[in-house]
Amino acid sequence: MTMPLMRPPRKNPVLRTRQMNLPPGARGRVALGLTAAAAEGRFELQTCGDCGTVQYPPREVCHKCLSAALRWRAQSGEGELLGSTTLHHSNDLFFRERLPWRLGLVHLDAGPTLMVHLHGEVGDAPQRVRVGARLDRAGQAVLIGFPNEGSPHMADDKMLREMTSDPKFRKVLVTDGKTETGQAIVRALVKAGADIVWVGHAEPWKKMGDGLDDISALPQVTLVPLDLTNGRQVTELAGSIGGKVDIVINNAEVHRTFGIGSRRGTDVAKAEMDINYFGLLRLAQEFGPALKGRSADGATGATAWVNLLSIYALSNFPPHGTFSASKAAAHSLAQCLRAEMRPAGIRVINVFPGPIDDEWNQHTPPPKLAPTALANAIVKALRDGVEDVYPGDVAQEWLERWRDNPKVLERELAAGG
Repeated sequence: MTMPLMRPPRKNPVLRTRQMNLPPGARGRVALGLTAAAAEGRFELQTCGDCGTVQYPPREVCHKCLSAALRWRAQSGEGELLGSTTLHHSNDLFFRERLPWRLGLVHLDAGPTLMVHLHGEVGDAPQRVRVGARLDRAGQAVLIGFPNEGSPHMADDKMLREMTSDPKFRKVLVTDGKTETGQAIVRALVKAGADIVWVGHAEPWKKMGDGLDDISALPQVTLVPLDLTNGRQVTELAGSIGGKVDIVINNAEVHRTFGIGSRRGTDVAKAEMDINYFGLLRLAQEFGPALKGRSADGATGATAWVNLLSIYALSNFPPHGTFSASKAAAHSLAQCLRAEMRPAGIRVINVFPGPIDDEWNQHTPPPKLAPTALANAIVKALRDGVEDVYPGDVAQEWLERWRDNPKVLERELAAGG
């Protein structure tokens, strides 16, 4: 049984800040299919299209029939633990700091035998276990053996917490608390055990509204002035709290309808880009180095950056044309941010929701994503340690169609479908 995580002691400001040592990150190109699935929370292995063999480790051809018709397929992960060992010595700097470390040999019901990291609640062999894939601090997929029935505090396991960004006891910045979505995110973070939640709000001279008043009354919440179009204000806030923030959730956005020919001028498109793209850029330039500098601060070190994008970033939705373009630009920038944050072990999570049930989608027919459902999806992504999230039925459908044939999806959307 996992002991619940206790509130970590305050960092001694006199001690030198530790530097992040990442686990071994070298993988062959074939093995990146395992990482791609783990980035979305799936455990997949290569399956031969000719003989049906499931194999591991990944190879260029099937080890049984030598066919190259290999596809990555989702696996249940059910199997038998054959044996386990505890590592007490390692020459690798990452594991040396985290010893002892348990490893196990698992024979999957699907066929392959795997070497996996073992969750603390897995006992001695033989016993049934469930294998899952997670991303480690280097951004690569690793395999973990879980018990079939775990305790309520499974997420507090020391090894598993290394692979995730659980907000429990962490300090979070939410960039926009004025929207219903932002307020739902704040409530979900508080429920998940966040220690402090800083909530940004632009134009504080305007009436806050009941929603912002309600969340500001929560003891964990502190309102901070934050307008992502104001570079000086972003810099000042980073100087004030940047050295304390563990997770940044950038949900600030400007969303307007219509495309190109339905409005005159570029003012609206500039406003969308100024928040959705340049706002992310300003935030990343100021808070990015601060998070990277604190990524090795123990159990509550800086760990994640979350970007609220849109499924429209994958393929333009003409009724929301310029908004789609701004989110596509932000998506590209977020990929750059992910590459730059990875050497410090900071996970960048991109969230691609379908239409949210808010004022800008009031003429969009159902199904629409409730703000509470979106907030819960973000917290779940942090707890599961994934990189890309597509919450809602519309987002899942668009993703499937986009992966099948992006050109067909573009034509269907242009025709209003």
